[in-house]
Amino acid sequence: MKRVLNIGFVILIVLLTDCKNADDSQPIDPIPEEGLTLQNAFPNLSFSKPLDFQSPDDDTDRIFVVEQDGFIRVFANNEGTSESDIFLDITGKLVSRDELGLLGLAFHPNYSTNGLFYVTYTPSADLAVVSSFQVSSADSNLADPASETILLNIPQPFANHNGGQLAFGPDGYLYIASGDGGSGGDPQGNAQNLTNLLGKILRIDVDKTENGLAYAIPSDNPFVSSGSARNEIYAYGLRNPWRFSFDVQTNLLWAGDVGQNRIEEIDIIENGGNYGWNTLEGTQCFDSTTCDSNGFIAPFFEYGQDNNDRSITGGYVYRGQSTPSLQGRYIYGDFISGRIWGLSTNLNTNITNNQLLAESRLPISSFGTDTNNELYVCAFDGNIYKFVEN
Repeated sequence: MKRVLNIGFVILIVLLTDCKNADDSQPIDPIPEEGLTLQNAFPNLSFSKPLDFQSPDDDTDRIFVVEQDGFIRVFANNEGTSESDIFLDITGKLVSRDELGLLGLAFHPNYSTNGLFYVTYTPSADLAVVSSFQVSSADSNLADPASETILLNIPQPFANHNGGQLAFGPDGYLYIASGDGGSGGDPQGNAQNLTNLLGKILRIDVDKTENGLAYAIPSDNPFVSSGSARNEIYAYGLRNPWRFSFDVQTNLLWAGDVGQNRIEEIDIIENGGNYGWNTLEGTQCFDSTTCDSNGFIAPFFEYGQDNNDRSITGGYVYRGQSTPSLQGRYIYGDFISGRIWGLSTNLNTNITNNQLLAESRLPISSFGTDTNNELYVCAFDGNIYKFVEN
C-alpha cells in the first residue's frame, strides 16, 4: 500500500478532495447535518491540561487521564463519576510549559498481570525520556513512584516538538513518537538523519533486554542491521507526530503530523517509511520551488492552514458501538481551530469523504478510547468530551 510521492504528478490534496482510502469496508455515507452533538463525558470532573486518555485491558473499565504538569488521574468509566484518584505524581521530575511536561502513557498488553505502564516526559527542556513504572501491589489505583526504569533518553536541541505518544502495537512492541527536535524548519536536519531518534516513530521490545539496553530491538525493524542508523527507528521524516493510533480492526498505524506553516498531514505509518520532512511539508516542497521527492511516502490526507487550522491532533479510526454514524471513520481534530473531522478510510474507492463533525472552538489536545473502543476528546479547557448521536 506504499504510495511513493513524485511531486511532478501530485495535485495538492486539500479538504474534501480525493485520496486513496485505507480500509476494506464499503464507502461511508455522509453523516446528516445536526446528526452529532459533542458533550461533556464526565461533567462532574475537571482536569488541568489533559493531553492523553487511556484505558488498560484489565476488566476494570477505568479511565486514566494524563495532565501535562505531571499527574495521571484514574476514575471509574461512569458519566456520573465525581471523584478521581492521583495514580501517578511525577511533578517533581519534570519541566512543564509550552510543549514540555508529561506527554504520553501506554499500558503493557499484560498490564492485568504484570502491572507495567510506560510514560514519556521531559525532565528538562533539552531532554525527553521514556520510562516504565509499576502499579502498587497494595492499591490498583496507585502507581509505585520508586519503580521507575528509564528506557530511553532522547536529547532535545530545542524545547518544542517533543512528540510523546506511546502505544503498543498488535505485534506487542512499544511504538514511540519523537518530534524533530524543535525550532522551526528542522534546522539540524534531524528528521532525515538516521543517526538520531528525532523526527521518527520508534519501535522497541520492552519484554527483552540486549546489548546493555533496558529493551531489545525487534528483528524486523528496518535498520536493525545498519552500522550507522539507530536500530530503534521504525519510520522517519516526520516533523511532530504528536498523536498516533492503531486501528483495532485493520492494525494500520495512523499518525497526525503537525505542519510548519502551510500543511497539516495524516500519514499511515509503514515499516521503514520516509515521510519527507523537511524536504517536503505534506506534498509541497518545503524550502524551495523544486525538490527531489523520490522515495518519500505521500500523506494519506492533508489540509491547508488558511482557515486557522494550524495544528493537527491525530485521532482514531472509530470502532465503537454508541455512535454508528462514525463507524470506520478516522476521527481527528485541530488544536488551534477546534474543528473535528471524520475521514472515510476505504481502500476500494477513490472517493474521500472528509466531513466536518464539530466546530468545537476547543483547544483539542488528544483523543482516546476506552475498553469498548468508544471515542473521547481531551481539551485544554479542562474537560473530556464525547460524541452523542441525536
